Amino acid sequence: MADKEATIYIVDLGSSMGECHNGRTESDLDWSMRYVWDKITTTVAASRKTWNVGVVGLRTDDTDNPLQEDESYGHISILQELGPMNLESFRSLQGRIQPSDAEYGDCISAVVVAVEMIEGFTRKLKYKRKIILVTDGEAPIDPDDFDEIAAKIKDCGIELVVLGVDFDDAEFGFREEGKSSLKRKNEGLLQELTEKCDGLFGTIAEAIAELEAPRLKPVRPYKTYDGELTLGNPGEHKDAMSINVERYFKTHKVTIPPASRVFLETATRPSQAAGDEAMKGVETTDALSAVKNARTYKVNDPSAPGGKRDVEFESLAKGYEYGRTAVHISESDYNITKIEMAKSFTILGFIHQEKYQPFLAMGESCVTIAQRHNDAAALKLSSLIHSLQELETYAVARIVLKEGKDPVLLLLAPHIEPEFECLYDIPLPFAEDVRKYQFPALDKVITVSGTVKHDNHRLLPDKGLLEAMDDYVDAMDISAWEKDQEGNRGLEYAAVEDVFCPPLHRINQVVRHRAIYPSQPLPPVAPILLKYSHPPEDLVVKVKARLEDLVEAANVKKVPPRAKGRVEKANKPKPISGLDVDALLGQPQNKRKRIDSKNAIPEFKQMVEYASEEVEIEDAAKQMGDIVCQLITDSFGDSGYDQAIENLGVFRDTMVKWEMPALYNSFLKNLKKRLLSGELGGDRRELWWQMKGARAALGLIDNNISDSSNVTPVEAAEFFKQ
Repeated sequence: MADKEATIYIVDLGSSMGECHNGRTESDLDWSMRYVWDKITTTVAASRKTWNVGVVGLRTDDTDNPLQEDESYGHISILQELGPMNLESFRSLQGRIQPSDAEYGDCISAVVVAVEMIEGFTRKLKYKRKIILVTDGEAPIDPDDFDEIAAKIKDCGIELVVLGVDFDDAEFGFREEGKSSLKRKNEGLLQELTEKCDGLFGTIAEAIAELEAPRLKPVRPYKTYDGELTLGNPGEHKDAMSINVERYFKTHKVTIPPASRVFLETATRPSQAAGDEAMKGVETTDALSAVKNARTYKVNDPSAPGGKRDVEFESLAKGYEYGRTAVHISESDYNITKIEMAKSFTILGFIHQEKYQPFLAMGESCVTIAQRHNDAAALKLSSLIHSLQELETYAVARIVLKEGKDPVLLLLAPHIEPEFECLYDIPLPFAEDVRKYQFPALDKVITVSGTVKHDNHRLLPDKGLLEAMDDYVDAMDISAWEKDQEGNRGLEYAAVEDVFCPPLHRINQVVRHRAIYPSQPLPPVAPILLKYSHPPEDLVVKVKARLEDLVEAANVKKVPPRAKGRVEKANKPKPISGLDVDALLGQPQNKRKRIDSKNAIPEFKQMVEYASEEVEIEDAAKQMGDIVCQLITDSFGDSGYDQAIENLGVFRDTMVKWEMPALYNSFLKNLKKRLLSGELGGDRRELWWQMKGARAALGLIDNNISDSSNVTPVEAAEFFKQ
């Protein structure tokens, strides 16, 4: 792909373009400009100085072009000289795209003007040249010199694209009825010209329909490493392997375009202040102004006004957290934290493919090839690739991209196809990257007594449910649900090249639309971006019977609706949970005296809420403490720890709320002794370590938290250290 582009749009502004046809509510010009504006704004958004745009008006009221002395070039005006375009010039161009009163203007002559503009601008330099003509074909065309014009277009390397308003297109499935003989003749002439110069010819409706499809941005290969791939140390062993290679990105994550903070002006300033700084590479408009971020640093200083004093950034030091304290490392000693790394790419060993676990792959993949124009390196790398392929083996390598960079472990996989061989690599995790989580088994249940059950349990599926789920999963198979051109299924449903990133393309669509139409509402999300947000509707209809069988086999029941209004207690629906909702939410007629361990938290809060004397709160606290101790004692392993910690946290928060911290503090001190002594059902030190990890939520209530506490913060911190 050429780095430089030169594109000229020829837009027909004749009087007929201001009319509406074929049931449309907008003029032919406005409808056609959807395509042109979208293409131009895409170029503006790229902000590439080497991407040049020009616009030529056809059938304009005036004539303004270098060849205007010839009558055949009348009513053709250059609206935008070929060159880079920004938002300001785009706004100016928008005001000039209006229907004219002219009925004559030869579009072939406009093409000649565009060719002259491109040839004069690009000269013999390497450019991607393109002319896009948008017309309704309602003006006479002179067919003379078609061969010479087509030859000139091909000699200059220009791609000619002709898009006609309501032009017939059998492949797209459109044919205009009642077409004038002039327009029909012009369609044939324009199609003949495009065929002579190997251009493209079509209807503008197809081009507009394709605007919703995201345009993937081709990127140039980016080299991440250039050097030696070694096996062993060539500096110490003469039989060590060393291959000159180059490494490029194979997959690279695209980032969502960020937005910069700007200030929305309510009134236009006469001039920009001297201290204002514009955003780098971004032009400030009349309505928006760039802002500059500023940060200040403050420290506690009782002698300063307000108790805080500003400090300079240069006076700050780096401190690393060590527990609850900060450890300072000076700038002179900071280098000891860095590991001296030299640029390298070396193979550490090999593993069989069947022993590699795919879930270990992480990060973006790259491709390693032999150094270009180095036949010896290509032969060495080919030998390595074929050996790995034949032995069904992967290589594990360590790479340091450049001096001082952190090392990365890679998995190298061989890839062979006709006339191309390479090693694909993907980063491997270190020990700290691996997270181990334990989940209960899905095919068995372990009871409190240690009995293992594989069937006949309410938490295990029976044979009928498994079969119903298998049938439903098989029926929902979308691997070959996509239709081909004949309407037959069998293609891959969600091919990678057809699945687009919705946030990325939606933001780009909205930004382009807002640049073109600042005051219009935003367009809806393109259906192609939402295609894979839901399963295919026809597939859902097809498997409805399977789903009903699954619901029946799983005994899925609908949750009864909440009763409205006053209903007699006897007629109220019984909650599925079996809990007494009135006891949980309503004020009891008689004050609660006992807390049920199965519903401890709500009943504890309720008992404290409606207590009229401190004795009643003390009784509730004692009962909650007994329940916590009983949960720990009866816990099979750590099965009851989570419930005990939850109850303990509610106990603490309630005592803080009611300013009675002594009840919780005394209980926690007693609980610590009983835990560590093994009094609560054996060795419970694991629970104590869990409590230490959540000390902020379960620790002693100090006088910083509650003024009624007689425990200092130092004592509260020492409580878990002893």
